[in-house]
Amino acid sequence: MQPFTVVPGVAAALPAANINTDVIMPKTFLKGIDRSGLGIGTFHDLRFDAAGRPRDNFVLNQTPWRKACFLVVGPNFGTGSSREHAVWGLMQIGIRAIIGTSFAGIFFDNCANNGLLAIRIADGDVARLSEFASNPASNVLIVDLQQQSIEVADKSRITFDIEPERKHALLLGLDSIDQTLKYRDAIETFERQHLRENPWLA
Repeated sequence: MQPFTVVPGVAAALPAANINTDVIMPKTFLKGIDRSGLGIGTFHDLRFDAAGRPRDNFVLNQTPWRKACFLVVGPNFGTGSSREHAVWGLMQIGIRAIIGTSFAGIFFDNCANNGLLAIRIADGDVARLSEFASNPASNVLIVDLQQQSIEVADKSRITFDIEPERKHALLLGLDSIDQTLKYRDAIETFERQHLRENPWLA
């Protein structure tokens, strides 16, 4: 996974509540056997009309936000089915962090497992960030995971909490397998001892 340390970038506001995983990644795009090509599916029905033309009224199709790497979202973002493809697709269009008041539980864990930072902050702070993100003159944020802060255009900072293990994994770009392999020596020692004590297993 790509480590997340200090990331500057454009933020886009998606303030609607309860944006579900079928909106983020419609089921039409779940037919592949790998993760490739999911970027086109991300927010597909919001981004494109029935003829495949970009919708001018969708924020990520508008020039100031085309290359957004942060989303400031409404409450309960990622609700619905547990499809991990939603996270993969968001990352394929360049999203590095999602900032909101609350996220659906499975989606929140899928973000952590794939290196997408999901930040939970208070309602008032989300409203403030949405205001900054909606203005092309102030839509650049700096997210510092080590300091657990978001710097906005006026140089003020919003701080956030994150579980230490999740923070550590994101800072180093460690997925679940990488984190398990930290204990490789202990695992191998246990395996050898277990086989000595239970030779019939071999």
